Amino acid sequence: MGATTTLASAAGSLAAAAYFARKVLTPERKRPDDVELLEVRDDRLLLSATAETVVPGLYGLWLDGGRGHVRIGDLTGTDVADGTVERLVLGLDAGRLAPGGARFNGYHYAGTPDSDLGLPTEHVDVEGELGRLPAWVVPAREGRGSRWAVLVHGRGARRQEALRALPALHAAGWTSLVPTYRNDEDVPAGPDGRYNLGLSEWRDIESAVEYAVRSGAREILLVGWSMGGAITLQFLDRSPLADLVSRVVLDGPVIDWADVLDHHARMHHVPRPVGTLSRTMMGRPWGKRFVGVHESVDVAQTDWVRRADELRHSILLIHSADDEFVPVGPSRALAQHRPDLVHFEEWRVARHCKEWNTDPERWEQLVRDFAAN
Repeated sequence: MGATTTLASAAGSLAAAAYFARKVLTPERKRPDDVELLEVRDDRLLLSATAETVVPGLYGLWLDGGRGHVRIGDLTGTDVADGTVERLVLGLDAGRLAPGGARFNGYHYAGTPDSDLGLPTEHVDVEGELGRLPAWVVPAREGRGSRWAVLVHGRGARRQEALRALPALHAAGWTSLVPTYRNDEDVPAGPDGRYNLGLSEWRDIESAVEYAVRSGAREILLVGWSMGGAITLQFLDRSPLADLVSRVVLDGPVIDWADVLDHHARMHHVPRPVGTLSRTMMGRPWGKRFVGVHESVDVAQTDWVRRADELRHSILLIHSADDEFVPVGPSRALAQHRPDLVHFEEWRVARHCKEWNTDPERWEQLVRDFAAN
């Protein structure tokens, strides 16, 4: 009886660990509404109060299942008793404003560099190892030139995440390339249809850098948000083209996936042994079948605090102490380990990868200065 109970418990832990791993690695295709637009008041909107909508700054709302979009500005009122907030309307990009469900947009922008920022934009294709990867090229004022920035969005995000960075880079004289990568919407999926937490996605960024080099790039600046930061760090570690990179900007980056996964396990009340087993399954050949991955995902390779001595590129690291998704601890630790390479700028109030949103002037000045050196 005792042996049977032990086996059942082990099987349950294995199943729970596999489920948690799959949740982490599986792209979320459905994006449900997460906020209620309660009332339209001329140049203001009344919204339900959520963890996102109560934070000051510049944001957006997807309307009508994603067919419409409105850019919203700072808070103009909060009613704690009613659970509502009022925010400024900065511009309606598509659709119509009417009460109903909406989805919060942390990118603020929702279109393309030309439609939203007025920057001349070339719509190109990067040829990746799995097929065509659409990308935007925003030339510098004097033309494409030899200095190119490659901007890498985060897990489950879209290219629009990068729009916020383009004016600062354009002002600093860089041509910007904003690529897609495997498992993005409308691009080829990986062999397993799963995220590999940067351990395979870096090859698509290598393809983007190759495109830049063929187009005349002789110096590369990399910008990565969240998992885009993890992808960027893997590229710097693994690609022979990393020698072309002169500097790196990381915003809310994943410096250590084990730390992030521990954080989410605690948030979702996953027992510590199950979380540990989940990471083990991701990284071991025997676990690939349970987790559903083509390549093992060894999160130990993503621990850049432990691997800090291996870094050799100048990094501007931006991270909020109030990041609810990727804890700031590893970013602080990396900056402490490599003060010779890492310039750390810590934010407050901003949630995950929304430092620009809460203080765009500070963010853009930092990036302009770093890119101009």
